Amino acid sequence: MPFHYIVSPQTIEQESFRQIRELTNLDGLSREQQQVVMRIVHSVGIPEVAQQIQFSANACESGLAALAENAPILCDVEMVKQGITKRMITREPLCFLNDPRTVERAKGSGETRSMAALYYWQESLDGSIVVIGNAPTALFRLLEMIEQGAPKPALIIGMPVGFVGAAESKQALWDAHEALGIECITVLGRMGGSAVSSATCNALLRCLKGEWY
Repeated sequence: MPFHYIVSPQTIEQESFRQIRELTNLDGLSREQQQVVMRIVHSVGIPEVAQQIQFSANACESGLAALAENAPILCDVEMVKQGITKRMITREPLCFLNDPRTVERAKGSGETRSMAALYYWQESLDGSIVVIGNAPTALFRLLEMIEQGAPKPALIIGMPVGFVGAAESKQALWDAHEALGIECITVLGRMGGSAVSSATCNALLRCLKGEWY
């Protein structure tokens, strides 16, 4: 039995984003914000997720400026790191989750490895792009560190997924970002994940390269 389907990657992508624009409410968003929202919708296949996406006042501008300066990209898990489009960056994203020092630190403290890994972020935090797509504990720990005087990233893409702490950590980010003086993009509620967070970073990278949809 023959199967009829589109094989051209360009046609698939163009048609995908045509449908996304048709199905997603992008009213009131800047051009850059629209690109981020569409990329997130593309990564989950659910146009309604657009209603849960929140941008701080200068999130895209701050993120784009940092990426233009080749700022460090800090990732909570390897899946986020691998999801960032390598042809668009010249600096390898950083992830310390599987670093032997992180494993030992987590064992000694009784905390998650995701929390322990942030200890090794500190020298790269200032002006960085933080991409958290998996671990709510990492996002909570980052907020604690910033509150205690750690250097501030240029942008936090905070989108951990799950049922325990995920919605709470993102709500904490959104509620505290103005007081802490940080820019952020988040997806409120339980939805999120590695694909969603890396897609957000990729959307900004595409804007920087002049690739618009």
